[in-house]
Amino acid sequence: MGGAGLLSNKMSDTVDSVSTELAQGEAPQTTTMLDNQGNPIAYLYDPAGRRTVVEADQISDAMKLAIVSVEDRRFFDHQGVDWRGTFRAFLTNTSSGETQQGASTLTQQYVKNYMLLVVAQNDAERQEATEATSARKLKEIRIALALDKELGKEEILTRYLNLVPFGSGAYGIQSAAQTYFGVDAKDLKVPQAAMLAGMVQRSSVTPYTNPEAVLARRNVVLDTMQTNGVLNAQDTAAAKASPLGVLPKPNSTNNGCMGVGDSASNGFFCKYVVDYLADAGISPDQVNKGGYTIKTTLDPVVQASAKAAVNKFAPADLPKISSVMNIIQPGQTDHKVLAMASSRTYGLDSARKETSFPQTHTLESDGAGSIFKVFTTAAAMEQGMGINTVLDSPQTVRVSGVGVGGCEDGSKDYCVKNYNESYKLKYTVTDALAFSPNTAFVKLIAATGVAPTVDMAVKLGLRSYATTPASPATPNISIAEKLKAEGSASFTLGPVQVNPLEMANVAATIASGGVWCPPNPIDSITDSKGQPVKVSSPACEQVVEPGLAHALANAMSKDDTIGTAAGAAKTVGWDLPMSAKTGTTDREYSSAFLGFTNTLAGANLVFDDSGNPGGICHDPLRSCVKPDLTGGQEPARTWFAAMKPIALNYGPVVLPPVDEKYLNGSGKGAVPSVKGLTVGDASKRLTDLGFKVAQTDQPNGSTKGTVVDQSVTGTAQPGSTVTLSVSTGQAPSGRSTSPAPGSAPGSASSSPGGSSGSGGSAPQQTIQVPVPGVPPIVLPPGVVIPGIPPG
Repeated sequence: MGGAGLLSNKMSDTVDSVSTELAQGEAPQTTTMLDNQGNPIAYLYDPAGRRTVVEADQISDAMKLAIVSVEDRRFFDHQGVDWRGTFRAFLTNTSSGETQQGASTLTQQYVKNYMLLVVAQNDAERQEATEATSARKLKEIRIALALDKELGKEEILTRYLNLVPFGSGAYGIQSAAQTYFGVDAKDLKVPQAAMLAGMVQRSSVTPYTNPEAVLARRNVVLDTMQTNGVLNAQDTAAAKASPLGVLPKPNSTNNGCMGVGDSASNGFFCKYVVDYLADAGISPDQVNKGGYTIKTTLDPVVQASAKAAVNKFAPADLPKISSVMNIIQPGQTDHKVLAMASSRTYGLDSARKETSFPQTHTLESDGAGSIFKVFTTAAAMEQGMGINTVLDSPQTVRVSGVGVGGCEDGSKDYCVKNYNESYKLKYTVTDALAFSPNTAFVKLIAATGVAPTVDMAVKLGLRSYATTPASPATPNISIAEKLKAEGSASFTLGPVQVNPLEMANVAATIASGGVWCPPNPIDSITDSKGQPVKVSSPACEQVVEPGLAHALANAMSKDDTIGTAAGAAKTVGWDLPMSAKTGTTDREYSSAFLGFTNTLAGANLVFDDSGNPGGICHDPLRSCVKPDLTGGQEPARTWFAAMKPIALNYGPVVLPPVDEKYLNGSGKGAVPSVKGLTVGDASKRLTDLGFKVAQTDQPNGSTKGTVVDQSVTGTAQPGSTVTLSVSTGQAPSGRSTSPAPGSAPGSASSSPGGSSGSGGSAPQQTIQVPVPGVPPIVLPPGVVIPGIPPG
């Protein structure tokens, strides 16, 4: 005993430290995740098992009496250690040559279980917590004595009942009561309490695995309660005669995001919540042990609509092809994630095409195609282009200095053509976004700059481009930095991998008047005591002017009426104002649709999720050799099918007003009139604004070198070419500088050769050439307009 005392004194500091931890510590608890209506989505808990901690008054007296009777009948008399039992066990074990066993009080058992279930983090520590040595026993005794003095009997008993395992994955008395009887711990009756008290020492034996053994042990506990005077003989007999009365199967919940509730619908969102909290500084381990109540932003009605839509066109077991859709509520101070759906089921059964890969909210290997033209447009608008600007749309285009490829002659230029030959030669920005000609936007990004366009994509929502390394070989270079360094005009065609949630948030940013906020899945969090928990996240930012965002929303408002998504909108009878853009990657490996109203924003991405992606055909979706899927097909149909039933759930739907500044352009997009200036002054004024200048001579009675006309006025693509018509100082051939007698100014002769039919000179004509947006007029052979070259 002297040696044992010396050992006990040497470990005094350790004992004091552990005693303090136990006095202040709490048992791990189950975290509950709820949707925005308060319905459970998932339960997350420590792998050891489910646990919900309750207060002393939430545990029935029958349960307290049963556990004390069978485990420590002198519990309320000793000071944490039953010395009579301890010395008896010590002498018995020593005389038999065995290591000390037995005689543990409830307080000592609490210490042992806490060290095993809470403190121990690995197998070595768990073995140390349960090793049958005198050193451990003495340490346990010292801690028990300290706890009894500091906590008191009621608190120790409550903590013990909240901590210990009861089998079937239930830890703590509340979880046990729910698991076996479907009641709360405060409502446990004597037979139920006796059964649970009897299971503490052998939690692996349950009423579902060995009901006979559990029944026998329950009756032993009842007899002990009678012996200790807490039950009379009549009540004991009645209790022993009753059946176990357990539920037909354990009333348990699965742990984590997999298989919880409607995991086919909610699993990916649950995973996003866990990832979001980890980024905010609350680790998965803290979530699994903290007993939090997490109320999320998930709207079950919106979620159900999104899930039904993605599976309508992409069944859950469709080989190789996934469809994902996220829906966000726009706002000036928050972007709440209302739905996160995948056609896949969140799970591990690969035979059923399940996946645990967070495909709804991580960078995918497939791009969003022409949706990226929105970024080019926004960047050009920021430089001054208006949405009424007319863009050239030749069938093919060659640009220099912004990438290499696509040119048949193998030059170092970048060449691209339109998707087919049905496009017009000119479009306003609004119509160009609706019809999506490739050449118009390649010319636009060449004039605007690749770097500003990439920066715009990041600002509007593709934030992972700025934080994700471009490759493992270049960990210090982000995707955005690499794209800007490459400077390829192909960026406007969207060949780069995208995060589907970020794409939806791009729509939310534009719909929010240019305010970016992180996509937020959290409404509120409270800890196990009901106290609010603050979650840190990036602050919202005004990333573009409200007027620009509003004008861009209007410029995107024709896709569902005359553009590439008109057919999809018609299939559901869509008749509300909205803004949208379709996108398809070059080889049809993926297609996407981004759309929003002032109340809801979302994006759908259909892609090949196999390890060896290939082309996709539509109607129905399938892998194929000659792919033909576009963003206006299944992606747009999915969006409209999801949004139609819920479109008005968050208020009236309207388009925002348009700022005149962004209608006709300003700054670098505004082309001033330079008529009447000398060609030198006119050229300088235009080049100072960033435009290129071309010049043609025009016979005109004005002073030589004076600008008499220009190809563009009002608004133009920043950096585009303005052609100036410069007077030669000579009168036009075949006409006078003043009208013929009896002729009205501005009239023109219709006779061949320009003859007036009276032998006099032709009347003066006012002709502006070229006229923006008007195709050239080819005159029949022999017809001549004075002053205009034949042809």
